[in-house]
Amino acid sequence: MIVIKNGRVVDPQNGVDKITDILVIDGKIGMIAPQIHVEHAKIIDATGKVVVPGFVDIHVHLREPGFEHKESIRTGTMSAAMGGFTTIACMPNTKPAVHSKEIVHYILDKAEKEGIVNVLPIGSITTNLDGSTLTNVKELVQSGVVAISDDGKTPMDTGIMEKAFEEASKNQIPLIDHCEDHDLAKGGSVNEGKASERTGIKGIPNAAEWRIVARDIALAEKYGTHLHIAHISTKESVALVRKAKEKGLKITCEAAPHHFALTDDVVTRQDTYTKVNPPLRSQDDVDAVRLGLKDRTIDIIATDHAPHDEDSKRVAYEEASFGISGLETAFAISYTELVETGILSFSQLVDKMSYLPSKIIGIDRGALTVGKVADLVVLDLNQEENIDASKFVSMGKNTPFHGKRVKGKVLYTLVDGNVVMEKGVVLCS
Repeated sequence: MIVIKNGRVVDPQNGVDKITDILVIDGKIGMIAPQIHVEHAKIIDATGKVVVPGFVDIHVHLREPGFEHKESIRTGTMSAAMGGFTTIACMPNTKPAVHSKEIVHYILDKAEKEGIVNVLPIGSITTNLDGSTLTNVKELVQSGVVAISDDGKTPMDTGIMEKAFEEASKNQIPLIDHCEDHDLAKGGSVNEGKASERTGIKGIPNAAEWRIVARDIALAEKYGTHLHIAHISTKESVALVRKAKEKGLKITCEAAPHHFALTDDVVTRQDTYTKVNPPLRSQDDVDAVRLGLKDRTIDIIATDHAPHDEDSKRVAYEEASFGISGLETAFAISYTELVETGILSFSQLVDKMSYLPSKIIGIDRGALTVGKVADLVVLDLNQEENIDASKFVSMGKNTPFHGKRVKGKVLYTLVDGNVVMEKGVVLCS
């Protein structure tokens, strides 16, 4: 038993924002009330701190199987616990890809044995992400996937995507798309415009994203599919989603912290940690993403946690791997950039990092409800620090946020009623 004492409990879905106690018993929330007294319980003193539902990230790259030199299910879930994430959904761009029930079972079994937080697999749209051979979506769903996606290799064959949207609709799961026209983006490494002109590096135009967003919205409308757009980054894409939502289409989308906290002004040839796909965009695009978060065009925040080994980044910019390690910095960056600046209320931020992502993938998480699973985090909103990538528990230290001053710290992470992270230390089972 655990009693979390005197914390400010913020639970947007239940309309709660008050100082109270929480009793955790048998993995569930047993009581929420002032001054709970139970003998022989572990006490967490949350005086002056905030207690919220555990964060849920539906866009994480765990790299296992196949790329364990970058990250593993073990280290990735440890990183999640450090960041306050109690459930994560992992992308299928592994080796082999998550294209069969055997790979789904491998991930679920490994996560059960070695994972620190809950892990939910996302299945691939096509076999080996080849863009041409549709997977058995029904079998993948029956095996445990919560969505389908080809991640960074969105099929350009509209015929294949028609079938994929139809299958996602039949099986009542979202189709998550990294919207990128590969012909327009080919060979690019930075945002097309000032960044490409300044660095001499080939650029990726905004159109590479928004043209596929437009295609996908049309397919979602045709088949009644729940389309979820990954890491939206351009003003044109935000406008398209806003219009689609006004029509009542089942469209959701996410923004990653680096796309609302950084512009392409920070890109230099020397700093490959700024290389990410979609690339860091212009100030106009960042402003559009921030407005989209504010007016709820953009539903949630997701990290696109993409850890890499040093050898993948210590090369020429054009040759470096795309990606940013994001699980351990997401909350502090989001709180600093969105709440401290008045773009979102704290309650809105919590909703975008807990209940709303849970809703998208159809799981019963993201709220502090008596009788429900006790996935929660304790935060210190006043603690300030400089981000130090060397302290990441993730194998990937690749972040452009190293040294950034941020406010907001995750102190405790509880999964299924168990403390899995306490004051910067992951408590491994």
